[in-house]
This record gives sequence, structure tokens and C-alpha cells, in this order.
Amino acid sequence: MMGFGRFGATFAVGLAVGVLAMVGPVLAACSANRVDLRGAFGTAGFSVELAATPAARAQGLMNRDSLPSSAGMLFVYDAPQRATFWMKNTRIPLDMIFLDATGRVLGMHANARPMDTNIIDGGLDVLAVLEINGGLAARLGITTGDMVRHPAFAPATAAWPCD
Repeated sequence: MMGFGRFGATFAVGLAVGVLAMVGPVLAACSANRVDLRGAFGTAGFSVELAATPAARAQGLMNRDSLPSSAGMLFVYDAPQRATFWMKNTRIPLDMIFLDATGRVLGMHANARPMDTNIIDGGLDVLAVLEINGGLAARLGITTGDMVRHPAFAPATAAWPCD
């Protein structure tokens, strides 16, 4: 860790340990307040707040100053649809991971800018959207086609069903 200095080396080791704690063998049982992701990178788990009502989806993560690194918000719709977002009154950069009805990653929007009122279009056929800290999806290596496990995805059609 040449060039980091004492603080930088300690920070880099701490960051690596934190990410490795999230990426590893799976995981706890499915629950409404947990999302597990699986892909070429391995697995990662997040504690999530569920936004399944119009009011909860409208509020989202607005007016918050931080989000723990292993946390996020899962927006779930009644049926697949076009999903659009903006960052009005959202103070932290976010990665938005757009999911289809099977729980597969359709696409992502990385590092959405805080307070930006431009529309972020997740495309068609979105059943759910996972918001996590900006830049984390790239650091973990999450890509299109990766799978999410959560009770919101019907066991009969889920790419990675709950047990």
C-alpha cells in the first residue's frame, strides 16, 4: 500500500474488510427487510426499507444525510412498468438498480446526483428498484443479468427464489 501513508493504508484495509463482509456466502433467510444479490462477483446482502405503497415510493430516501453502506431501499410496484425517478430533496448520491419480475438486473443508473431534478428512466418492465449508496454497484461488480432474492419476486418465476 505504498503511497497511502498510515491513515490511507488503514482506511484501505478497513474498506476492504467492510466490502468483504458484505460479499461472501449466502446468507440469511429471505425477509421483507433484506435483499440478496448474486452474480459473477459473488453475493452481497443489504438491509432494506421497503417502499411498496405510492406514498412510500414518493418519499423514497429524501431528506436523509447518509445511508449505511450495507443498507438500501427497495421500491416494489404492483406490476412491471416503466420506472422513473429523480433526486429532488435527496442529499446522498445513489445507485439505482432496476429489476424485472424475475429479480434479474435490467440496468442501472450509477451515482445519481443529489438534488437533481432531471428524470432518470429505468425503462420498461421494471417490477422493483434497489437504491444503494452511489458507486457501490460498480465497486461490487453488479451487472445486467445478476439476480436479486427477495419475497417480492414470485417463487414460481423468480430467477433466485426464496427458500
